[in-house]
Amino acid sequence: MMVTLIIVLAVILVLAAIVGGTYNGMVQLRMAVRNAWAQIDVQLKRRYDLIPNLVETVKGYAGHEKDTLERVIQARNAAMGASGGGVAAQAAAENMLSGALRQLFALSEAYPNLKANESFMSLQGELTGTENKIGFSRQHYNDQVETYNTRIASFPPNIIAGMFGFRPADFFEVADAAVREAPKVKF
Repeated sequence: MMVTLIIVLAVILVLAAIVGGTYNGMVQLRMAVRNAWAQIDVQLKRRYDLIPNLVETVKGYAGHEKDTLERVIQARNAAMGASGGGVAAQAAAENMLSGALRQLFALSEAYPNLKANESFMSLQGELTGTENKIGFSRQHYNDQVETYNTRIASFPPNIIAGMFGFRPADFFEVADAAVREAPKVKF
């Protein structure tokens, strides 16, 4: 009787340790996903801050390209407004902004004076660096999402994930094929 009780208690303790360890591992992965998203947010904020300065610089040289400049500002505002709408909404808005920025940078090829402007070149360099950081942050975020989603879908952690309400995270994806294409600038 005493031996049976000790065995039952040992099994319960082992199961509790497995459940606790699995749960804590999933919490750590979920926090890594949240941290990766926060890193994207930091870079996006920097991007949002740089865009108005870049647009103002371009206005002086290419003021009649009003449609392109307005698209950049509208895309920036839409991206800023999408920050609370989840990963899919944020990704769609950011992809539109990336496309608008590519069109803005393409304008510099048509305006040699703009390309020679020190302020424009500095802002373009900062924005290009920020775009690269956003790209790396997106990649890191998607790597974290893959690790987290794999963990909560694997057996036996999927049982514990279901019991404690762990849900798959969304990847940051380019859904619009047009965003993947090079911008076409017509004069």
